[in-house]
Amino acid sequence: MKDTPTQKLKHEQIQYIEFLSQNLQQIKNFYTACFSWTFTDYGPHYTAFEGEYIDGGFTLGTPVKGSILIILYSKALETTLEKVIKAGGIITKEIFSFPGGRRFQFIDPDGNELAVWSE
Repeated sequence: MKDTPTQKLKHEQIQYIEFLSQNLQQIKNFYTACFSWTFTDYGPHYTAFEGEYIDGGFTLGTPVKGSILIILYSKALETTLEKVIKAGGIITKEIFSFPGGRRFQFIDPDGNELAVWSE
């Protein structure tokens, strides 16, 4: 894990997430296109990503759909939805409203399901 700037460290908040990926280059291309994450490779089996507010990584392996849902924030939900589709994401739940905002859910090229919300 890279050194993390202190402004990213928020008490009791998620700071780093690790995913499994079957194809590191494909997953890097997807998240770069959708969310402008930058990547640093640490050998052939691990790549770390950096976003403005969260860091994480992908290691080689086969993702298994689980009960944890990672939720990203967007200031422009429709624009983010279009970027996800254009990059090859599969929308599993179209934009819907909930108390406090709106969101959609998608599956990335490795089968991980994530959501994006907006106010």
